[in-house]
Amino acid sequence: MKITGVELRRIAMPLVAPFRTSFGTETARDVLLVRVVTPDAEGWGECVAMTEPLYSSEYVDGAAEVIRRFLLPALPKNLDVYDVGRALEPIKGHRMAKAALETAVLDAQLRAAGESFARFLGAARTRVPCGVSVGIMDSIPQLLDAVAGYLDEGYIRIKLKIEPGWDVEPVRAVRERFGDDVLLQVDANAAYSLSDAPRLARLDAFDLLLIEQPLANDDLVQHAKLAQRLRTPICLDESIESAEHAAAAIALGSCSIVNIKPGRIGGYLEARRIHDLCRANGIAVWCGGMLETGIGRAANVALAALPGFTLPGDTSASRRYYATDITEPFELVDGHLEVPAGPGIGVEPIPDVLDAVTTATEWISL
Repeated sequence: MKITGVELRRIAMPLVAPFRTSFGTETARDVLLVRVVTPDAEGWGECVAMTEPLYSSEYVDGAAEVIRRFLLPALPKNLDVYDVGRALEPIKGHRMAKAALETAVLDAQLRAAGESFARFLGAARTRVPCGVSVGIMDSIPQLLDAVAGYLDEGYIRIKLKIEPGWDVEPVRAVRERFGDDVLLQVDANAAYSLSDAPRLARLDAFDLLLIEQPLANDDLVQHAKLAQRLRTPICLDESIESAEHAAAAIALGSCSIVNIKPGRIGGYLEARRIHDLCRANGIAVWCGGMLETGIGRAANVALAALPGFTLPGDTSASRRYYATDITEPFELVDGHLEVPAGPGIGVEPIPDVLDAVTTATEWISL
């Protein structure tokens, strides 16, 4: 396959409501889309980097620059998707930028072949169960109202964002209001230290599915120590940037669950490697989200249909974050999303909607 050119497109996507985590509040997403054009097809990828380097060291402007200056020039003239990773390996880091480019190449390759993402990755289901991530709120009554609304919509699992000072009491309130039958988990986004273990242990009383990324992303050893002090299973998110990281975490006993976010780990090929590794070692996995548009959501839903994804992911319906998505919206049906079956990611941007939210485009001939 020969790439004739690549479009870098920036779009501005306002959120239906502010989304607050332990590292900040988002009210809109500045999204970088990558469109790869070949003689036979074109493919789309979505970069999940945020506007500022708060979740990780990557950010949108930096991702666009590294794609433009380093990633595209490194690609061979003729390639398939497996060549992308090999060509980009000498370039350190920048996994979100690499993932966006690799995904666009894979989408173009599969569209040309008439094969879906789900089939290529090895999906075992035609629909996937969905959870929802609930941000930090101004008050517990506001939180309870939000959770009630999501349960009414049919979400199968609730994830609460937590931070020091917003942890035990909100979780207690949700459990008391909605009962033990609700699948409930929490996400700290690395907001705690090992000295907080006694407080985190208080969450054991609420029968949580997991506590996600309680400690610093670069400290697998401390997570292993914390795991020995909690009954609640530890899930790693930011700590896992590759299959090698996942193997180390498993060997150390740092986690018993892994959140696989393709953008964080460099793409869907690496996501499949981590899935296979975890499945072989009896480690549960689920698919996290980064407030993706329909472009990124379609690929995530296909990934979440693999057999090792035994826990509901953050693959929420489009309207969870956006009043109008750039693709046909993903709709929740009985707590599930349908896995796209068309070629490639199985969805395409709606031209008029895409144009309306576009803030900049750049065409790069190859």
